[in-house]
Amino acid sequence: MDTRSKLPNERIEHLKVLEGLVSYTFKNMMLLHTALTHRSFVNENQDLNYRDNERLEFLGDAVLELCISDVLMKQFPEYNEGELSKVRASVVNEQPLAKLAEKFRIGNFILLGKGEEASGGRHKYSILSNAFEAVIAAIYRDGGFEKVLSFIARAFQPLIREWTEDPFHHDYKTSLQELSQSKYKIVPKYSLIHEYGPDHNKIFEIQLTIPDIITARGSGRSKKEAEQNAAHNALKKLEERYHDET
Repeated sequence: MDTRSKLPNERIEHLKVLEGLVSYTFKNMMLLHTALTHRSFVNENQDLNYRDNERLEFLGDAVLELCISDVLMKQFPEYNEGELSKVRASVVNEQPLAKLAEKFRIGNFILLGKGEEASGGRHKYSILSNAFEAVIAAIYRDGGFEKVLSFIARAFQPLIREWTEDPFHHDYKTSLQELSQSKYKIVPKYSLIHEYGPDHNKIFEIQLTIPDIITARGSGRSKKEAEQNAAHNALKKLEERYHDET
C-alpha cells in the first residue's frame, strides 16, 4: 500500500531524493518518513500525529547485526567466531554508522525539533547513526530481508575492505591497550588538551601517553573519535620504532 498521499508533497519530493541516494524505492513511503522523524520533532508537533523513529531504530539494530554477520560469514569463510565478532564490532558502531549516514546525506532529511536543530542535531553522531539504523529497518519492513541485505552489503563493503587492509582493524584503542599491557605492562592514558569550533561542530584534540614510551595526539568530532585517532597515531609510531629496531 502506497501511503505517499498522507504526507505533504514537499516531504514526498524530499524523500524521493533519498530514495535515489540509497537506490531503493519505497512502496510505503511512510516507513521512510518515520525512520527520519526524531523524537524532538514529534514532541513539538503533536498535532501531526507522527511517530518517532525509535522503534525502527530498535529493529534496525537487530537487522543490521544479522545482515553484517551473514555478509562476513560469506566473505571470510576462514575466520573463526572471534575474528568475525571483531570485524562486526569494528564496522557496526556509532562512528562508522554516522559516517555512512553522512555519505547518504541522511542528516538533510531528518525532522528535528527547534531545540535539537539549534544545537546542531543534524551533525550529531548519535542522531545520525540512530536514523541510519531506522532507515535500515524501514527498508527491511518495506522490501524484506533480501532487499535490506543487498543494501547493507553494498553500503558497508568499503568499511569491511578498509578493515581487511588495516592490521589494527580500526579498534585502535583496544589494539594499543593490548600491545601496551603485554609489552610494557602499562595502560595508555588519554587527556583532552583542546577543543574548538561552534557547539554543533566541535573538534576535540586528545593527547595519549604511555609513560616513558610514547606520546601521540589525535583529533576528531567527538572525544571517542579523537581518542581512536590518537591511538592509531601511537600504533603507527610504535610500528615504525619496531621496524627501526629490527
